[in-house]
Amino acid sequence: MSPGTAPGTAPGTGVAADERIARVGLARRLLIRPELGAVVGAVLVFAFFAAQSPVFRSPAGVANWLDPAATLGIMAVAVALLMIGGEFDLSAGVLTGTSGLILVTLATRFGLNVWLAMLAGLAVALAVGFVNGLIVTRTRLPSFIVTLGTFLMLQGVNLGVTKAITGTVQVGGLRRADGYDGASTLLAGTIDVGGTSFRVAILWWLLVTAVATWVLMRSRAGNWIFAVGGDERAARAVGVPAARTKIALFMTTAFAAWLVGSILALRYTSVQANIGIGQEFIYIIAAVIGGCLLTGGYGSAVGAAIGAVIFGMADKGIVFLGWDADWFKFFLGAMLLLATLANRLVRRYAEEVRR
Repeated sequence: MSPGTAPGTAPGTGVAADERIARVGLARRLLIRPELGAVVGAVLVFAFFAAQSPVFRSPAGVANWLDPAATLGIMAVAVALLMIGGEFDLSAGVLTGTSGLILVTLATRFGLNVWLAMLAGLAVALAVGFVNGLIVTRTRLPSFIVTLGTFLMLQGVNLGVTKAITGTVQVGGLRRADGYDGASTLLAGTIDVGGTSFRVAILWWLLVTAVATWVLMRSRAGNWIFAVGGDERAARAVGVPAARTKIALFMTTAFAAWLVGSILALRYTSVQANIGIGQEFIYIIAAVIGGCLLTGGYGSAVGAAIGAVIFGMADKGIVFLGWDADWFKFFLGAMLLLATLANRLVRRYAEEVRR
């Protein structure tokens, strides 16, 4: 900038510079990233448990806490996209159970090939997501209420149908079904890395995170997601297909629920009718820890994935240290409050930087 040029103006013109091409330092770019708080939190949590437990920081220990982080992370990333779009899905947890129940029931009780049973589960999951999105966009009812209703209905269907078919609240025997071996290898198998077995679900988690990040940061759909979450009316005014975008987000969450439900069903070869109930709040907390705002329009897929890592480390780290597992709930509450406060401060700073 030449002497006498006012800050924020183009050199030699006296005209205000376009904020889109204004230079922003590396430190500022990092500070306004939504996943910054999650990265710092993950480093601190890892350092805490690693310092006290050699098992935690060993390859076997890492594989142990990455396992729950993977299945949680798949859902957290999808839920993060939905939250960035300004909506919630309280039926996501129970829908994982519905998908798993459909797979195991059709394969074991009706003799369907595992692959076909999985496709049937996918069709049902996508239909649930579509209906949720359609009701929310057509009626303007809060997604909290709509998906709470879906949650209760699915919970009743899971219990009622499972009891009617099996006489109990559990259905099993998937290992004997036709097509199980191939499906299990693809979704529930393990891979050997340096003599340590890691779950294949970790690769699916990384793939989902990468695709979601590309969509958010590099595609037109990503712009639509941020737009409808930030200000739906303004988004509609500039031609963003808000209803279509939100329906697609609900269906994305449903797809993730189907994937996680299938992974867990193939891994354990049996499913209980109450599986997944309560997990929807864990998904939301992981997304919030990762930088998503409850008001929408802000967040990242990578942040949600890191939030899932924090949960995985805390879940297994508490066990490695021999603590009472009830402390995990305390940890969840503390992380939620801290993350919400941190996200609020980061958002305020980001808005000030852009002015």
